Amino acid sequence: MENPDKVSGLLTIVVEENDYKSKVEQKLKEYRRKANVPGFRPGQVPMGFIKRQYGELIQRDEIGSIVNDSINKYLQENKIGVLGTILPSETHQMEVSDTDKSYTFYFDLALPPQFSIDLSKKDHITYYDIEVSDDIIDQQVSMIASQNGKYENVEQFDTSKPDRMVGDLRQLDEEGNTLEDGITVADVSLMPQYIKVEEQKALFENAKLGDIIQFNPKKAYPDNDAEVAALLKMKKEEVADLTSDFSFQVTSITRYTPAVVDQQLFDKVFEPGTVTTEEEFRQEIAKGLKPQFVSEADYRFYEDVRKYAEEKVGELEFAEDILKRVMRLRLKEEKKDDASVDDNFDASLKMLKWHLIKEQLVEKTGMQVTDDDVKLTAKAMARAQFAQYGMNNIPDDYLEKYAGDLLKDEKSKEGIVDRTVDNILAQTLKNTVTLDVKKVTMEEFQQIK
Repeated sequence: MENPDKVSGLLTIVVEENDYKSKVEQKLKEYRRKANVPGFRPGQVPMGFIKRQYGELIQRDEIGSIVNDSINKYLQENKIGVLGTILPSETHQMEVSDTDKSYTFYFDLALPPQFSIDLSKKDHITYYDIEVSDDIIDQQVSMIASQNGKYENVEQFDTSKPDRMVGDLRQLDEEGNTLEDGITVADVSLMPQYIKVEEQKALFENAKLGDIIQFNPKKAYPDNDAEVAALLKMKKEEVADLTSDFSFQVTSITRYTPAVVDQQLFDKVFEPGTVTTEEEFRQEIAKGLKPQFVSEADYRFYEDVRKYAEEKVGELEFAEDILKRVMRLRLKEEKKDDASVDDNFDASLKMLKWHLIKEQLVEKTGMQVTDDDVKLTAKAMARAQFAQYGMNNIPDDYLEKYAGDLLKDEKSKEGIVDRTVDNILAQTLKNTVTLDVKKVTMEEFQQIK
């Protein structure tokens, strides 16, 4: 091993005849025993024939195996870390000695830069304690009530509410009469609030059951033939030249009404009987939100630690030429275009720098990640997903199953493991550095850059 500089290595491996000869001969004998060649009994094929047919291939495979094993053993014994893949050297070509039948191979290695990162109580990092404000709880109560609401029949349409009309559409002639053999569509669902043109929208104000409203779909939805076609249940090209007015006879009006914040809602959202007043309901919502806020604060802390550690380490040198070759090779193997390597290289180096810093922090803090830790992360992710839809009372056995399904997918599992490492590292570092705690509202937290 030679080091042209501090971050690259040139590895030279010499494979001599004695290294591979006996292994090649053994393989040739195995081939001879198994060879099935017309004109010869099994196991009686002349060795000369076997050598001519398979000798070069077997020798190449054995030498390749010796080279790979030698590289791995050498790097392990000498505790040499390598970034990316070991590549055949660009500056030294493989040498073959016909005299002693030896082979010399040269490989380029990108080596990790040498640095040291230590964090202690001397290091001060801001930690944001996000308060669950009354405004946030109000929003959550409103959202939960809305998610658990229902449609009710009403007599009169109200443009200020999310009312929905159902009625029958009939095409009209120029005098405003129903056109014979014209377009007729029954049970059309319509929400006039979303009509773009105010003049057409106003035609539906204060409409009652049984009313007949005359409007023009093309004027109501200008430059949007797709909307008109969907309304009339026709193809887009069929409404391109349509200019007719239509009548809309209202057959039903429904209004979505949020659920009443009462015991019925309390029991639907939480374990029946555990919440009996609106104040308790708000307290439980706050209790459910706090872990989410802590999670967001921890993530922000983790990002701030990352930035702090990167600045503390300073600039690192990398074997950029070798690393670019590694990236291009990987993209080629994945049958992807390698034209983006140069454009994305700085971002890749930044990620690599943090990866090396994180590895060192994990090692120095002595943190451990178990299968149970990974499973807890998967359950937390599942719980957060359900909470987004107001489902806070998910049974633990269901969360277990959902988390198990997430972990069955290898790509999903890899992401969960990475998140687990990040979570545990963040918790570990919270106890390692000095936290400058700052109380903020969620609004203030979202404004922090």
